[in-house]
Amino acid sequence: MKTIKIATEFTDTPVGRFPEDGPHSGQRFREEFLRPLLNDETEVTVDIDGLEGCGSSFLEEAFGGLVRKGYFTAAQLKKKLHVLSKDKGSRMYHDSIWKHIQDAKKEAKD
Repeated sequence: MKTIKIATEFTDTPVGRFPEDGPHSGQRFREEFLRPLLNDETEVTVDIDGLEGCGSSFLEEAFGGLVRKGYFTAAQLKKKLHVLSKDKGSRMYHDSIWKHIQDAKKEAKD
């Protein structure tokens, strides 16, 4: 299992959906960090502790985009993806990630 800590390996303030929104966008994180790991590893842990802030557009694009783009199903992510959030402040991001994945699943059906 591989672990990626967003705050130290990407940025502690991820924001934006697309690269034109800035260097720490959800699309960039998904395509350059998260998706390659999920393709190569049986299981991946994303550690979200230590974030100073995190935009909802970042979370939707990075995590919901995995389903919306057809890379993985929500069921596959439930088995492969683990979101680590020990800090009290990061719990809302944890819940938001899984909500975006479930919402993308619904969109994929429509």
